[in-house]
Amino acid sequence: MNSPLGEEISSLISSGWQLVAFESFEEDRALRILERVAQHHQRALIPWSLAAGLAPDSRGAGSLEAGLDALEQVEEPAVFVLLDVHLEANAALPVRHLRDLLARLARKQQCVVLLGPRVDLPLELSREAGRVSLPLPRGDELHALFRKALNGVDAAENSEALKDCVQGALGLTAAESLRVFRRSIALSGGLNASTVDRVVAAKREALQRTPALSFQDAQQDLDDVGGLGELKHWLRERQKAFGEEARSFNLPPPRGLLILGVQGCGKSLSAKAVAREWHFPLLRLDLAAIFSGNQSSPEAAIREAVAVAESIAPAVLWIDEIEKGFATSEADPHGVRVLGSFLTWMAEKTAPVFVVATANDVANLPPELLRRGRFDELFFVDLPTAEERREILKIHIEARGRDPKQFDLEALAMASERLSGAELEQAVGAALYAAFGAERELEDNDLANAISESVPLYDTYEDRVKELRDWAQTRTRPASVDGKMAELFDSSTTAPPAPDK
Repeated sequence: MNSPLGEEISSLISSGWQLVAFESFEEDRALRILERVAQHHQRALIPWSLAAGLAPDSRGAGSLEAGLDALEQVEEPAVFVLLDVHLEANAALPVRHLRDLLARLARKQQCVVLLGPRVDLPLELSREAGRVSLPLPRGDELHALFRKALNGVDAAENSEALKDCVQGALGLTAAESLRVFRRSIALSGGLNASTVDRVVAAKREALQRTPALSFQDAQQDLDDVGGLGELKHWLRERQKAFGEEARSFNLPPPRGLLILGVQGCGKSLSAKAVAREWHFPLLRLDLAAIFSGNQSSPEAAIREAVAVAESIAPAVLWIDEIEKGFATSEADPHGVRVLGSFLTWMAEKTAPVFVVATANDVANLPPELLRRGRFDELFFVDLPTAEERREILKIHIEARGRDPKQFDLEALAMASERLSGAELEQAVGAALYAAFGAERELEDNDLANAISESVPLYDTYEDRVKELRDWAQTRTRPASVDGKMAELFDSSTTAPPAPDK
């Protein structure tokens, strides 16, 4: 059969399934697989479409009911493929007709495959059909496809470029990949580094058609994240756990982590930095887009998004403010099924997709999301310590072309006790504006004034921060080396909070 999917469909037919729902955007590729399955079972492959009718004589064109009438007249063993039949599947008459046909199909060694990008079966047929979906092409499939497309050009001389083109095209369908590859070669004048860049750029453009998923450019690595020593150590310890050496050691690939904490303290920055540190592509999953009115089927949207992520693996899948996405789903009739589908994928996935989710509010987190086995670890990110504030100031001053050694970072760190990392970054920016307006270079006083004028978010949401810390104390791992420091309930309080009972 030459493919796991072909073997799966063949096993359904051998087991007596007369109806198979086959979801795929790649009709030609799916038909080739079905052709091999039909040959294996010594049956004819007979496609039908609304426009062309039943091959080869176009009987039954115009309606699904007419197509089923034509299909019923065929006596030879066959695999019938009804293309895009979901367009009419909810009509009562053809649904009843198809149900009546199933028993007669078995006697004639026939079966029906419903093939389309999305096959939404009516309730009457939902328990009668086996379900399969065509995964996006793997690297070895694309490699063979691209070598064939080179049409006699010696690929051995440009093996690295070919390998990079294959990696760059992962996430596209076979037809999309081939079109992108051929066009990139034509525009680049051959197979070279420019071809790779064009393939990657074209893939980013093509994947915009998956609205819930987007590519992100990760500019900073973990060294550009101030503090969070425990989190950094945990991530670096797992960096090599995706290779063959780890597999030989019987080490499963890391699943992911949930980063919970105070707003503006580096959760999203850490998620992006992981991808840069590990040299993995970074994908952002937008849960709001999945539940938007533009999506006819949120369940299909989440399946498509994770399928693309798996095809690009190894990759980092970033879900920002995950509690807001699934809180929105509670009022949606599809919400429970989408959450269940996502959690099942999280627990059972084998592809090296490392999920990094961030959250600000534990009250809206579904309890199922926190169960062990979904994420490898739950980290809590608190307001930065004095040492972390010094490190954050150093990073942002250096990023703006100044020498951090020229400033009293110790004093500035002590003066910025309640500020988050994002607020420290804004303070550095405000100080630069002040110096620029005064037509002079940046000075300590500019930074000190900007810090003193900053109103910490902590002061506005102090009670919520306390509640978050109390919840996280016994349920999460601190992201900072000294994350178990005394809470800053107010300027005079130094005692740690009581353990959560």
